[in-house]
Amino acid sequence: MTTDVLDIPKPGLKSEFVGLVRLASPLIVNNLAIAGMGLADTVMSGKISAPALAAVAVGSSAWMLFFLFALGVLMAISPIGSRYVGRGEGHLMGRYARQGFWLSLIISAAVLATIRLGAQGALEAIGIDEEFRQITVDYMRVIVWGAPAAFAYLVLRYTTEGIGWTRPVMYVSIGALVVNVFGNWVFMFGNLGAPEMGAVGAGVASAITMYFMFASLLTYMLVNPRYKPYEIFRLGRGPQWAEMREILALGLPIMVSIIAEAGLFSAVSLLMGKLSANIAAAHQVALSYASTMFMIPMGLNSATTVLVSRSLGAGDVALARIRGWLGIGACAIFMTVSAVALLLFRDQIVGFYTDDTSVQAIALSLLFVAAIFQVSDGIQVGASGALRGLHDTRVPMFLTTFSYWVIAFPLAYAAALHFKLSPAMIWGGFVVGLTISAVLLVSRFAWSSRQTARLQRFSRA
Repeated sequence: MTTDVLDIPKPGLKSEFVGLVRLASPLIVNNLAIAGMGLADTVMSGKISAPALAAVAVGSSAWMLFFLFALGVLMAISPIGSRYVGRGEGHLMGRYARQGFWLSLIISAAVLATIRLGAQGALEAIGIDEEFRQITVDYMRVIVWGAPAAFAYLVLRYTTEGIGWTRPVMYVSIGALVVNVFGNWVFMFGNLGAPEMGAVGAGVASAITMYFMFASLLTYMLVNPRYKPYEIFRLGRGPQWAEMREILALGLPIMVSIIAEAGLFSAVSLLMGKLSANIAAAHQVALSYASTMFMIPMGLNSATTVLVSRSLGAGDVALARIRGWLGIGACAIFMTVSAVALLLFRDQIVGFYTDDTSVQAIALSLLFVAAIFQVSDGIQVGASGALRGLHDTRVPMFLTTFSYWVIAFPLAYAAALHFKLSPAMIWGGFVVGLTISAVLLVSRFAWSSRQTARLQRFSRA
């Protein structure tokens, strides 16, 4: 079989670190490219009108909840497949890829029906301003046609990640960024003979980009002999409940954890929006920087999952533990460096986003808090990746939901609406919640990896 980036010498933290970075780097580029698409949509819609910008902001946020649902569930394909690869049974990985395609079709059908039929009523019930409500509905009803391609792409992405070959994901995402920006230019502004569709054109461009991503990665995997041993595209039976149940058992808790964290940040954004326009703007500035930096530990998170799972499949629990701790440490180190840079260059960072002195003052205080919670955020995302590699997702789901929604959000809510504290104190809820999450998840990895090692010794006795 073709050698891949995971075939690295076992001894030595240096070689292990190199393997982690080589695997994670394309995923980091992918994450930054995806973030770039969202930034392009925001900037280009803002040049049309305030209602267009609002429609894209609300519509893309709503679409993202559905996307995260599919992403969390299908992410399970990566640790499941990498464990089989570690066992030397990579051909079995194809079963899970094929069942992943069936799951992606089921999820996309449900999402299509929900948005096409329910978007109008849901936005009315929430109370979205009539000035841009219909534009938002039209945007969502267009972008959702990309769901079948987007979710099928996720199956391919997590399959190739599980194999340990992540460069195609990077190449596709870079191409997708170009396609998305070009599509926005064509459909939003009516260039090259296309109708001028405004915010709805951003939805058209995004849907087209999803099909580009799926077609590009599918073509690559079909023609590249690297994938042949895994029997990903072999014709087989239809939906098989056993494999689907395994994907769902691992993936549903991942999905809940991801949505719980994304929901926390969205909920606090709404709290900030209740206070004043300046506070909401400052919150967005600080959150934009923090979210961009978060893309790097997210790439390390995915790579850690693959490395730990493959080691476990090979029966080397000691190496799985080393790789898990290395992933956690790498995330913590990067976010510490990011936090120091943030403290040193806060003025320049804020100045890049806005010239409004009132917004700048608030944003500077928020970035100071962001420097603190970034370290905890890096540790907890590294630990979650290591735990997924151990196929331990159910307990972490409860730990993160507890940290975010029993601890962090009530603190932020009380600070904002009950005690009327400063925006920085409201963000203190992030610090407490993410720190508790980091402590709990690291403790869980320490316990779970020790238990796995004990079970392995017992089975060999």
